[in-house]
Amino acid sequence: MPDKLKNLVEVEKPKLLLTKNDVIVIGALFGLVFGFLLYMFFAPNYYGGHSPKKFEITKGETFQEVVDSLYSRGIIANKLAMKVAASFYDVEGKIKAGYYSIPNGLSYLDLLDLLVKGAPLKQKLVTIPEGIWQFDLAGLLHRELGLDSAKIMKLSRDKAFLRSLNIKVNSIEGYLLPDTYYFFTDVTEEEVLRKLKTEMDKLFHSPAAIKQMKKLRKTKNEILTLASIVEAESNKESEYPIIAGVYYNRLKRRMRLQADPTIQYLKRKRKHNRIYFKDLEINSPYNTYKYYGLPPTPI
Repeated sequence: MPDKLKNLVEVEKPKLLLTKNDVIVIGALFGLVFGFLLYMFFAPNYYGGHSPKKFEITKGETFQEVVDSLYSRGIIANKLAMKVAASFYDVEGKIKAGYYSIPNGLSYLDLLDLLVKGAPLKQKLVTIPEGIWQFDLAGLLHRELGLDSAKIMKLSRDKAFLRSLNIKVNSIEGYLLPDTYYFFTDVTEEEVLRKLKTEMDKLFHSPAAIKQMKKLRKTKNEILTLASIVEAESNKESEYPIIAGVYYNRLKRRMRLQADPTIQYLKRKRKHNRIYFKDLEINSPYNTYKYYGLPPTPI
């Protein structure tokens, strides 16, 4: 009887479910996962090329589109890591549109923090007037953006820089689209010239422009050159078709253009635009009183 009572009241000791080795393995796995997450979230991301990189987020852009754009620009190395970090950060709908300057070496969390808090770059509105000569453009960019006018003039004739823009003549003058632009306040001389050239390229890549070039049987360089002469003749847009027609007919008839703006271009450092008879004898391919056809480049 005592033995039975003892068996009834004796509590069976629970069996240990995990061995010491199991605990060590689980701890190691947890440590690896935790370490990986720390690395994923806090390790710096380094990209190649110029730093910082300018990055734009447009209004209404989804987080997925932002991640895709960051990845395609090489700013982040892993889209999944960015998304996982975002799930802990709760960024959906919080990222602000604008232009950002993203320094090299930001972690995923630091980058998300930048995009959520919103630190868009300041921009300045600058108008590039039509028919502006390159040294005047350099002066304008110096006044408006604080750029080095001497460097702009040097880049305008730098062969390597011109090749990078697919310009096959000796100067960038005439290949920049006059318009009103927003520029970052920390923009460089190269970035401004590249932007103006890119906008001009977009104009000539339109179906209407391609069709017109084929109709006139003129190259892009020839059309830009003729347009630069027409613009210099008058500041009234309504007169452009008439002036262009006169010059185009002279070209068709193999006549000299005899365009005053080409002489003024040769003497553009004068304080006035008057032309003297002796100027018409200047030995230069830009002298359309002396040479047939168009000048070699826009003026």
